[in-house]
This record gives sequence, structure tokens and C-alpha cells, in this order.
Amino acid sequence: MKRQVMAVPFSCFLGVVSICVVGIIIGSFCDYEINEALANKTDIGKFFATYGSYFSYCLYPAAGMCLFKGLSKKGRHFKMLAWVLLCIGFFMAVYYSNSYNGKSVRELFNYTAGESPALLSVLCWGFWAVLYAWVPIVCYFLLDDIDPDKLIAVGAAILIAGIVADNVNAWLKQVASRPRYKYLITLENPRSEYRDWWQMVPNLAGNDDNYKSWPSGNMTIATMMFSLPMLADVCKKKSMTKNIICFIIACAFVLLYGYNRIHMTNHFLTDVCFGTLFTYLIYAVCSAAFLKITLKKTESGCIENEKNK
Repeated sequence: MKRQVMAVPFSCFLGVVSICVVGIIIGSFCDYEINEALANKTDIGKFFATYGSYFSYCLYPAAGMCLFKGLSKKGRHFKMLAWVLLCIGFFMAVYYSNSYNGKSVRELFNYTAGESPALLSVLCWGFWAVLYAWVPIVCYFLLDDIDPDKLIAVGAAILIAGIVADNVNAWLKQVASRPRYKYLITLENPRSEYRDWWQMVPNLAGNDDNYKSWPSGNMTIATMMFSLPMLADVCKKKSMTKNIICFIIACAFVLLYGYNRIHMTNHFLTDVCFGTLFTYLIYAVCSAAFLKITLKKTESGCIENEKNK
């Protein structure tokens, strides 16, 4: 079997890493000039910035269902754990969506903190819950439980890598405390506070979002889509062709999302590329670690069967 990373050929992995590195090199020399040329807020861009992450967050309940189906095949003693992990996957999608984009939904429901009834806030949470309710149901019928260990490995890799990447990104934002472009352009002399990505001032940001440009948190969300081929690989009627198609979809989505972050004045090119690179590597390492265990079990089983013949 040819070497694979996240259910696609190793060349695909190298391609993503190479593009990120090239983007970092280019941005290191002309970050500010790129933003001057591309930054221009639009209503369509704002809509995508708010709701585009929905597609990535669908992977959390999908991962929960992978764990549910895999553990359910292990016997009734794992039933409770299966349900708990399924609920955690679903909760993660609702929680992150509400945390990052809840403000827009609350405005949609005309909710005002301290004035509107508390029930209206609950309904805002319910909005996200309804949006993700279909995901585990559809995945239940699409996923193939012939290899429960692989299902568990894929589900665990997506959940754990997602949480790790989000926290690493939040920590790095504090380490760099880089000013956002949308903040700089409000100043009389924007260049006066501009800093390249390596000119870090640790812990300057605090709770001030204006100093949380590097690396892009939204690209951490978007890069989750690269785990889509792993889900396709544990579905019924799987094939490498389907995995590649999922990879291409993920690439297109990440590129569009990256452009949107610059276009909407939120980030520089290096912010986007570093956010993508860090997250992609975390997912690659986590998936390799979990899937290696299942591969070892499969090899051991094949050897044992050969001995019994």
C-alpha cells in the first residue's frame, strides 16, 4: 500500500504543506501590500465569514457518530461511552459555532443581553442544535462498521485534533499579539503599529481581539475540512477516488476561506498560511497516531489467520 496521510496520497500532504510555506515566504516580504490590494469588506464576504465555518463544524458530530458506531460494535459494555462521545461531538459543534458566530445569530433573534428574556438566549443555542441535528443521523447510515477500530480511530483523531488545534492557536495568538489589519486602518498612521509575524510581543493581546491576528483562528476551523477524506474512507462503498474528490473539495474550501479572511480585513497572508499549516500538521500527526494502532491490529490479525491455515 502506498503511503497515505489522512486517507490521501503523501503527495497531497506535501502539496498542502508546500503551498503554505510558499505563502509564508511571500507574505513575510509583502503582507501589508497584499492586504492593501485585496482587503474590501462586502456583504457576501461577511455572510461567508459568519456561516462558512458551519461546514467544518459538521465534522464534530460526524466524528461523534464514528465513535458511536465503532464502540457499539464492541459490545453492550461500551454503549454508555458511545452515547457520551456522540453527545460530546454534537456539543462541540454547537458550542464552537455559538462561541465564534453566536453574536450574529443573537442579532437575528433580536436578543439583547440584560434586556431580552433568558429563553430567547436558549433559542439561539437551539438554532445551532437544529442546524447540526441531521449530521449524526445521515452519518449513521453512511458509515461502514465492518472495521470498528478504524471508525474509533478516525472519530477520536478528528475530535482530539480539533480541540488541540483550537487551543494551540489561542496560545499562539497571545504569544504573537500581532495587530489586525482592520485595527491598523483605523489609525492615523497604520504603518506605525504594523508588525511582521516574527516581531512578537507576548501577552500584549490579553482580551483585546485587535491584537489577535497571528495565526488565523478561522483557518484552524477551515483546515478541519482536510479530515473529510478520512470520513469518506470509513463510509460504505469507499474508494480512493472519493477520498481524492473530498480532498479537492477541502482544498477549494480552505483557499476560499483564506481569501475571505484577507478580503474582510481580519488577517494577513502569513496569518492565514500559518493557521492552515499548524492545524494541518496537528491533524496529520493525530490521525497517523490513531490509525497506526488499527493498522497494527489488522496486520496482527492477518498473521494470526495465516498461522491458523
